[in-house]
Amino acid sequence: MSRKRISILGSTGSIGKNAIRVIRENKDKFQIIALAAGKNWKELAKQAIEFSPSFISISDRKDVPHLKSVVPSNVRILCGDEGLREIAKNPDVDVVLSALVGSIGLIPTIDAIKSGTAIAIANKEVLVMAGDLVMTLSESLDVPLLPVDSEHAGIAQILAGHEIREVQKIILTASGGPFREFDKISLENVTLKQALSHPNWDMGAKISVDSATLMNKGFELIEARWLFGLEPSFIDVIIHPQSIVHALVEFVDGSVIAQMSVPDMRFSIAQAISPSERVRNNIKSLNLADLGKLTFENPKEDLFPCLKYAKEAMKVGGTAPAVLNASNQVAVDAFIRGEINFLDISNVIIRVLDKHEVLDVHDIDDVLQADRWASELADKFIKKKNF
Repeated sequence: MSRKRISILGSTGSIGKNAIRVIRENKDKFQIIALAAGKNWKELAKQAIEFSPSFISISDRKDVPHLKSVVPSNVRILCGDEGLREIAKNPDVDVVLSALVGSIGLIPTIDAIKSGTAIAIANKEVLVMAGDLVMTLSESLDVPLLPVDSEHAGIAQILAGHEIREVQKIILTASGGPFREFDKISLENVTLKQALSHPNWDMGAKISVDSATLMNKGFELIEARWLFGLEPSFIDVIIHPQSIVHALVEFVDGSVIAQMSVPDMRFSIAQAISPSERVRNNIKSLNLADLGKLTFENPKEDLFPCLKYAKEAMKVGGTAPAVLNASNQVAVDAFIRGEINFLDISNVIIRVLDKHEVLDVHDIDDVLQADRWASELADKFIKKKNF
């Protein structure tokens, strides 16, 4: 039996590293063809030495000499946006794992779809920005989009063998992040270190901050809307601090099925890159007796308005989600750099959304134009402290 050929866009991030672990534990099933990274050329070099892919790509051209000095000579080294796109377009691949963060993953993901390659999608911003366009393209070319987020992977497992018309509601769970029990006064003084300290998941900086504001869950709502072809009213969120139940589906007969596991991204990554066969792993088993209890509560949208803004953008549609994503990305980057406070993130976002005249999306240029407009306006507000 031949091994499944995998390319990873974002191989040195948290999803990419976990994918590497899954592949390392199942080398008889998977072969890495290409790896693309951002700035961490040292980690990329280690991966290239271990797996000897045909191609690797790094974002900055100045890091190419470093890679050339250490990786095997048979590994072709690419760089920049062109490198990402070349790897995404490679037709000699079975699955492209899109594990980039932010809008940078949009064009490479579209390239991969046009090449006819199945996409394991962890780069949720792609579907937030251009969900309708991306899903229409993938369906027209019969290219599957396989969910990597634990919530969407859980939904996919629950829905296996069921028609979407049987679904009454999809419920995504959220841990609530590190500030679930904070009040408004406490939130005014939180630090970046606190925001990056997620209680259950080990993630990169941007997604950790998004989880702290609940914007990440808002993005996942939009992602679910497109992945499963449901109207916004069929999708909801509930806070579940233990992160054991990842998703629930209520069917029209009133029954509810939940997908559960310990919080480890290797489960959903393995499911995405091997959807027809479960692969073995060394993850500890779920022991409900040890847990004792699982709790659930409604999200506090008054304290974490980013979730509310995402729901509104999802309902409005058009260019609103792209503007939501761009303004959030600029605001989160500013918070990480220490330029604004935690609560300012949502203030910047709503300022930009309030200024935006929502337009219909006809093509990718409409999305990219909205992204640029929102990014520039958010940056302007931040520099002038006008939020």
